[in-house]
Amino acid sequence: MRQDVVVTGIERPTALAKLSEGVVEYRHERRDGPAVLIFHGGHMRAGIALGEEVFADAGNSVLVPSRPGYGRTPLETGTSPDGFADVARSLCERLGITRVAAVVGISAGGRTAMAMAARHPGLVERVILMSAVGPLPWPSRAVRIAGRIVFAPGSERLTWSVMRAILRGAPETGLRLLLGDLSTLSARTVLSAVRDDHRETLIGLFASMRSGRGFLNDLTGTPVRVGERLTQPGLIIASRHDGAVGFAHAEVIADAIPHGRLVESAAPGHLIWFADDWPAISGTVRDFLAT
Repeated sequence: MRQDVVVTGIERPTALAKLSEGVVEYRHERRDGPAVLIFHGGHMRAGIALGEEVFADAGNSVLVPSRPGYGRTPLETGTSPDGFADVARSLCERLGITRVAAVVGISAGGRTAMAMAARHPGLVERVILMSAVGPLPWPSRAVRIAGRIVFAPGSERLTWSVMRAILRGAPETGLRLLLGDLSTLSARTVLSAVRDDHRETLIGLFASMRSGRGFLNDLTGTPVRVGERLTQPGLIIASRHDGAVGFAHAEVIADAIPHGRLVESAAPGHLIWFADDWPAISGTVRDFLAT
């Protein structure tokens, strides 16, 4: 079955939970199967679905919290990956979730996913990491400096307003700007590889993004330990053309996890869900969940 990405640019309903650790925004889509806990990356929040169809088609429930500083989750709610992992554990308890079939870490959410698995091994059965930040330093100094300017509290809203205006008025230009920053290849090469039916989806995705205070918090995060902390089987998916998170992160994680398997995506950049081999990789994910 082909696994296509569906992002409309319209928020899916979310809820707020008031926990002892603080307030957290989340989306919980219940199905018959055990829950999959997803930590999205930068500029994303609980209301935006990305690459979740593989879990829905497998019958899994999906729990997606907004990480600190994103959406309606205050930055003060478990600011660090370790701290927010404990928040997510409390959220699972509040929702009656006693088994997490897999914790999924996407991009900058990889740190929190690994912390979740390490701190709560009795709850988490597997780890899936997609284009995920690992134990290596991240991001580069240049990206860190630029990010602190472009996504500062006084400029973050303006930055995304300008980008949405470009996507509306000159969508090809907007996609080249955004996709080019996420790849080691030229922006023209990356855009030429995007299927026509995926372009509208990507425009909707980028138009829905906001950074809040979360992205600056991601930029100040410290590398996580992996090897001595994770005991669960791990599936690590990454592309060598990822310009946002280097492939070396995936290699180090796969080597450090006792039962880690690295799957190389042919994606021309960071967004592996839009590559031609995503349907095949989706099958690998389903098999991993069923193991």
